[in-house]
Amino acid sequence: MSPKILISACLAGFKVRYNGSDKPLLDATLARWQREGRLVVCCPELAAGFSTPRPAAEISPDADGAAVLAQRAQVRETTGADVTAPYLLGAQLALETARRHDCRFALLTDGSPSCGSQLIYDGSFSGQSKPGSGVTAALLRQQGIEVFSDRQIAALVARVSEYERQAAPPAADADGQSPAGGE
Repeated sequence: MSPKILISACLAGFKVRYNGSDKPLLDATLARWQREGRLVVCCPELAAGFSTPRPAAEISPDADGAAVLAQRAQVRETTGADVTAPYLLGAQLALETARRHDCRFALLTDGSPSCGSQLIYDGSFSGQSKPGSGVTAALLRQQGIEVFSDRQIAALVARVSEYERQAAPPAADADGQSPAGGE
């Protein structure tokens, strides 16, 4: 069984980041998965109705996406606007997309208040990052989807290969018998 992978739209080459840029990943395995129809492209922020470009946003200092999901923190733009509700909506829409396509894994853009899975910005708008997850990455993990950052492609490829080996039916021998002796 070949699992599908939810991928941040900016990593797939779409110019959807807050500043109108993309962050394309050039990787042979990702290119093969794309040809095989295994990548499901999603931008939680665009899905929630944000435009491109848009003001930068960060999660409250001393918090992360899990705290936003638990309603203990907010997402704010550089303008000061509270954009927590659309970030929560974007996370829900990304989860629905992942479920609809039976995605077992996600490859998301680190640093983003939505997609960051290893690092997010510290909430001070000073360019400083800290360990943590964005709102979408936190929700996907809570719902059992394995999330990898754009810096973890090798780990994702290894994990998908392991998943495929575990999901593969036992091979039949030369007589058509499975190792358990069935037909």
